[in-house]
Amino acid sequence: MDPLACVDLPVLPLQLLLRRHPEWREQPAAVVDRDKAQGTLLWVNEAARQHRILPGMRYASALSLTHQLRAATVEDAEVERARREVLVGLQCFSAGVEPSSEEPGVFWMDASGLALLYPSLTVWGQRIREKLRELGLHASVAVGFTRFGSYALARATSGVLVCAHEDLEARRAREVVLDRLDLPVQTRDTLDKLGVRTVGAFIDLPASGIRRRFGEEAAQLHALAAGEAFAPLQPVIETEPLLIEQTLDQPESDRDRLLALIGQELAGLILEVQQRREAIRSLELELRFDGAPPRHDHLQPAAATEQSERLLELVRLRLEGQPLPEGVTGLTMRLHTVRPRCGQTELFMGDARRDLAAAARGLARVRAELGEGAVQRAEVVEAHLPEAQVRWHSFQDRDEFPVAHPRPVHEPPLVRRILDRPRALSRQRRNDPEGWMIAGLAGGAVQELRGPWTVSGGWWVREVRREYHYVRTGREGWLWVYFDRRRRQWFLQGAVE
Repeated sequence: MDPLACVDLPVLPLQLLLRRHPEWREQPAAVVDRDKAQGTLLWVNEAARQHRILPGMRYASALSLTHQLRAATVEDAEVERARREVLVGLQCFSAGVEPSSEEPGVFWMDASGLALLYPSLTVWGQRIREKLRELGLHASVAVGFTRFGSYALARATSGVLVCAHEDLEARRAREVVLDRLDLPVQTRDTLDKLGVRTVGAFIDLPASGIRRRFGEEAAQLHALAAGEAFAPLQPVIETEPLLIEQTLDQPESDRDRLLALIGQELAGLILEVQQRREAIRSLELELRFDGAPPRHDHLQPAAATEQSERLLELVRLRLEGQPLPEGVTGLTMRLHTVRPRCGQTELFMGDARRDLAAAARGLARVRAELGEGAVQRAEVVEAHLPEAQVRWHSFQDRDEFPVAHPRPVHEPPLVRRILDRPRALSRQRRNDPEGWMIAGLAGGAVQELRGPWTVSGGWWVREVRREYHYVRTGREGWLWVYFDRRRRQWFLQGAVE
């Protein structure tokens, strides 16, 4: 069996945070899911663990253990850029590199056929670690013969580990403690109570009991560890971006003529893309001017395409939505391509009224005209105040469209709409003889009041004490308001429809 290596960059998001803030390396540091006091710690370093700070704790609770804790968020885009950076670096040492789709810091590499390039696989692994160290990242390398065995050994070592034969890999992998693997916390704790603390003890458990008690994820890991499931290496094939530069004789400020020029240059690149049997994933367009800094635009279609018309439509929308400061004197186009995935044509299309591809194309046009941040999706998170319980993420992948599952209801539900920022209301007194007009004259007098429901806290940043009420006015209907004890004023939080 050919040798297979696993490169593990432990807690990659935390490494990126410490690379961004090198002064935090000797201090307790953590990555949080959001920059709020109620944010959850996702990854912590060893200095934080010494203060009993563990992943899953609230940021405010961790601060109570040590005021020296340093924490910040690491965006998914930053992690993805680092994965691409590491992938390019690893491809210098092997043509077959597969990044893990579940753990951002795990990579598998084909370690066969390297005898003429390196004195030994140990030296090869050391060169990999030196390369990643130049990027400011720490990694461990384990060379074995199976996907799970090399992964488990990479998690258990801090340097380079090479197994000479399969039996040695299997024996060493059985000795790895389960804490090193990416098991769900509840599953790991339950196994610990049962005395199952090593990979070997986990493999010896019956597969049927694993699936019934711990779920499908643990059952798949058990099958992979026991050698009952085989997953061949699926390396990523990187392609060089196609580049073309053009210098104009005269500054061009007419949008139609500029589009025609871009379309003419794009046509030649499309032919090369088709010859390579690839599809265009994204277009980077740089426009240069005489009296203004260069403008960089990143345009991404809804799906990888070979049609220049779709790309030109996105370019036109971007030029219309963000006009040029002056005439263009030069341009550079860079096409990033991918190998298209072969998919089976669906025999039954289901509900044809819901075309996800058409929706994705529509959102791509919106992003092209208004910018990358124009299309976002909301995520409900735990937070102390209502206005902080929604977090926004970029929305680009058509696979993110959820499938609707409507449920029959006997009574229409009430919808509570929350303002991004609470709005100050009238300071009129409640005992006014003409009626309490909390929403002003246009809203009419208050006819019914329900509450209060008190929300207090925020001592870790700024103390908050709010008394929430539902108020029914003559013209506005039901309003969701609160009285701020600190500022002695009523605020509008939302409305009920």
